Amino acid sequence: MTFKELGLAEPILKALEAEGYTHPTPIQEQSIPILLQGKDLLGVAQTGTGKTAAFGIPILHQLYEGISLRQTKRKVKALIVTPTRELAIQISESLTAYGKYTGLRNTVIFGGVKQGKQVNALRGGVDILVATPGRLLDLMNQGFISFRDLEHVVLDEADQMLDMGFIHDIKKIIAKLPPKRQSLFFSATMPKDIVELSRKMLGDFERVTIKPEQATAEKVEQGVYFVSKANKPKLLIHLIKENPENTLIVFSRTKHGANKIVKKLDQAGIRSAAIHGNKSQAARQKALSAFKDGNLKVLVATDIAARGIDVEDLSLVVNYDLPNVSETYVHRIGRTGRANASGTALSFCDKDERPYLRDIEKLIKQSVPRMPEHQFVDEDTPKDTGSQPSQPQRKQGNSRNKNRNRNRPGGNNFRGKNNRNSSRPKKRTDSNRSE
Repeated sequence: MTFKELGLAEPILKALEAEGYTHPTPIQEQSIPILLQGKDLLGVAQTGTGKTAAFGIPILHQLYEGISLRQTKRKVKALIVTPTRELAIQISESLTAYGKYTGLRNTVIFGGVKQGKQVNALRGGVDILVATPGRLLDLMNQGFISFRDLEHVVLDEADQMLDMGFIHDIKKIIAKLPPKRQSLFFSATMPKDIVELSRKMLGDFERVTIKPEQATAEKVEQGVYFVSKANKPKLLIHLIKENPENTLIVFSRTKHGANKIVKKLDQAGIRSAAIHGNKSQAARQKALSAFKDGNLKVLVATDIAARGIDVEDLSLVVNYDLPNVSETYVHRIGRTGRANASGTALSFCDKDERPYLRDIEKLIKQSVPRMPEHQFVDEDTPKDTGSQPSQPQRKQGNSRNKNRNRNRPGGNNFRGKNNRNSSRPKKRTDSNRSE
């Protein structure tokens, strides 16, 4: 199927062609016809499969077909709520690209910056509003936003919204929306809480689920290093220096930890930048822009940014700290191997994190391949680690477009067994909720 066969408005087809879009992804192919009929939808698909276009394109089509662009002031007809600033900006950029020939306007609002420019944009009138929950509620309470004319609402990355503690904010927002509307939930995973929430907030909805049995992106090759906590910086520096052409995102469990990683890399002569909830929006956007442009090879992030980073040809994701929430692992490694590209995700696991590894393997229904012994090995590494792949090799050439052809940590036929002897540490959380 092509986008032309979906019956989309000509200005949208023209924009999609300019973006190089010809054939919809599975989530788009199944969702768009349902949404064009005005039905509610619960969409589930792994990260990197095109969920933004799956809901953005039909909303643009319906608004273009039904709205008068000559009206003196635009009314908010569609609301898209998403958990992080980065993701909100990314969605807004996508809507601008898909709708550039329609005359429709969108704007994005989020916390961490002064509200003046955002309020002015709202006063000027917008058709589609993309927002993070905190700033949205704030401006609603101040009377700057009215949803009397709202026709479409999207809750994007619903599972992360709940993980970040936004459930009460979401309920407050939903309570102020007109009951007659089209409601959409999109998520990468489908925990029990999301199922219950969708039943309360969606009407008579359709459900689209893409490959639920495959929790991780199919083209992401994975590997885990058993390494002591003290030696994690040394191993990271070693990997970066052995693969100088790779662009990589390093995930830290905490904001303080992310800053420490940047400091260690700086001491080793490796330029990097951190993005997390304590960084100003200007600093976060500057670092992310430098990374997307190729001027920065290493970006260190906490999970608040895990789903808001979409970088073409990202070489590698490194889980410096294994997440204590298994689903987070899926979102992290989904930053690479997006769309039709391939990717690599490597994890560092110290002895206290082995229960997290077991939980992750249970979720993704596969063993994460064990990397071979190395000079920074944890002395308490499990002896039975299965067959072992070769180390990633230095990649030749200097083109960013060659990243998808880089050497991998190993083939698809290696496996490892879980270690059952370590005690389970207490769950830890990172107070990254700052949106």
